[in-house]
Amino acid sequence: MGGQPRYLWVADQLRGPILSGDIVPGSRLPSRSRLARIYGVSEQVSRHALRLLVTEGLVEARTGSGYYVRSVPEFYSFSRTDRSSGAGVAPLSREDLGTVRESAANTIARRLTIRDGDPLYRTRCLGTADGVPVALHTSWEPAALTQGTLRTPEHTDPGTGVLDRLGATGVIVDRVVEEVEVRPLREPEATLLELAPGLPVLVVERTHYNGQRPVETSDLVGSVDHCRLLYRLSVARPVTRGPAQRRRPRG
Repeated sequence: MGGQPRYLWVADQLRGPILSGDIVPGSRLPSRSRLARIYGVSEQVSRHALRLLVTEGLVEARTGSGYYVRSVPEFYSFSRTDRSSGAGVAPLSREDLGTVRESAANTIARRLTIRDGDPLYRTRCLGTADGVPVALHTSWEPAALTQGTLRTPEHTDPGTGVLDRLGATGVIVDRVVEEVEVRPLREPEATLLELAPGLPVLVVERTHYNGQRPVETSDLVGSVDHCRLLYRLSVARPVTRGPAQRRRPRG
C-alpha cells in the first residue's frame, strides 16, 4: 500500500473487478464488517471505501440491504455538428409536448435580446429510450419572427429543423453559439424526466443567430448517466512547400 490511505487501497481492490466485469452488475458486495475482515482493516476504512465507490457511480447503497454493483448505463450521443444544427433529441425517440405562446421574462428575454413581456413561442419535446425519459429539449423563439405565416412552431411539423423553417421566411441562420454546463435538475424538468429535483444534469444552451440577432434559443437537458455530446471538428492542415519552393534564389 505504501503511503496510500487504506480506504483508497480497499476501493482499488473492489474497483478493478467491477470495471473488468469479474463482479457483474447487480452483485451484492460484502458487508462493511466482512470487507474489514477480508482486507485486515477497520470497519471505518471499509465504510469510506464503499462510499467512494458510490460517489464514483460504480456502486449503489440500498437502505437495509447493502451495497450493490450498478448496471452499466447505456449512453446516447447527441451530434452537435450535423446539418440540422443539433436541434431536438435525436437519436432518441421523440415525444412532442407541444408549443405554447407565453411572455418573455428574465433569462430567456436576455438570451433573445428582447424585452420582458414580449410574446414568444415555447416548444418542448421529450427524448425517450424504450419508453424511459432520457432528455428534454425546450426552445424559445420570438413570436414576431414568424407570426402571420405558416412557419410558426405551431403550424409546422415538429420534426422540421429550425434552419429550414426560419430560412423559408427569409431569416437565415448564419451562426450558432453553444454553452455546456452541469447543474442541478429543476422543476418542471424533474417531473418530465421522472428524476428527483437537485440531481446533476447535463445542459446544452444553444442559440441561433441571424447576423447579430438571436432568433431562437434552446436548452437540452439530459441525465449525466446517459447523455454524451458528439463534436466533429475539422483541423486545417499546414501548407507544405515543395523542394523548388524551399530553394532560396541565388544572389
